Amino acid sequence: MDISTLSIAQLKELQAKIPAEIIKRQTEDKQKVLDQMTALATSHGFSLEELLGKKGAVKKAGGKKVAAKYRHPSQPDLTWTGRGRKPVWVADWIASGKTLESLAI
Repeated sequence: MDISTLSIAQLKELQAKIPAEIIKRQTEDKQKVLDQMTALATSHGFSLEELLGKKGAVKKAGGKKVAAKYRHPSQPDLTWTGRGRKPVWVADWIASGKTLESLAI
């Protein structure tokens, strides 16, 4: 398709149709792969659920969300768990001679 010959209106119409077509094709491709995987598992005497688990997906690694231990005194939306690198506002607080304990929640 040579899009250089299309009018702006035709290009905009094409642009509007592209996202829906991408989603449609991705859905079709996913189903095709799932069918192939199911057939392969079946040919070896397994169900796909047996191989991947009850929900049909591999478990993701991840941990629990950690509660914040420190909060900025004048901007309560700024918090820190005390893990990892200190945020700039915490480093500035400590550099100004104040204690980390004064930020404790």
